Amino acid sequence: MALGRRATGAGRLRAASGDESVSSDAALMARIAAGDRSAFETLYRTYHPRLTRFLTHMTHRPTLVEEVLNDTLMVVWRRPESFNGGSRLSTWIFAIAYRQALNAMRRQDQPVEDGDAEARPDLGADPEQRLGERQVKAILADALGALSADHRAVVDLTYFHELGYKEIARIMDCPVDTVKTRMFHARRHLKRVLAGQLADWV
Repeated sequence: MALGRRATGAGRLRAASGDESVSSDAALMARIAAGDRSAFETLYRTYHPRLTRFLTHMTHRPTLVEEVLNDTLMVVWRRPESFNGGSRLSTWIFAIAYRQALNAMRRQDQPVEDGDAEARPDLGADPEQRLGERQVKAILADALGALSADHRAVVDLTYFHELGYKEIARIMDCPVDTVKTRMFHARRHLKRVLAGQLADWV
């Protein structure tokens, strides 16, 4: 009985935390809608790394990432009123990024490799660790590169942002079953390609 009470209490705590997050998102967007640049800077700092990772995996084109990211955040700045609170703020922003990325990829037919990627220093890790991380990233990049943009988006949102299928469906504006199907085919491809290397990753 005590366990049941604790579980109920934990559920209330999670619900309260979720309510606070929604309230905080609404307040932040209200400030942005009022032209508050410091509020926008807060949002920018919060979402820049998350969007960078998502767009890098989705587009597989390093030269597009910053352009699409800036276009996405420009939509947030110019049209904050279009966030109606019907979903989480992160869902709304990732949906914008997804559409902006698709548009950018349609405009650019050929991918361009980032020739300076290997030369950039990765502070905070020793040389051996950096080498290992680069090798893992290279293996994953090659495997993901053979997937379509939609499949890469599903994989990234699932594994790197830990979103559920319902939320991914909202971001991609498609049925949940479509997300599940894309994930099934993506995982089957990755398991085959990563066999003997990073198979446990999927």
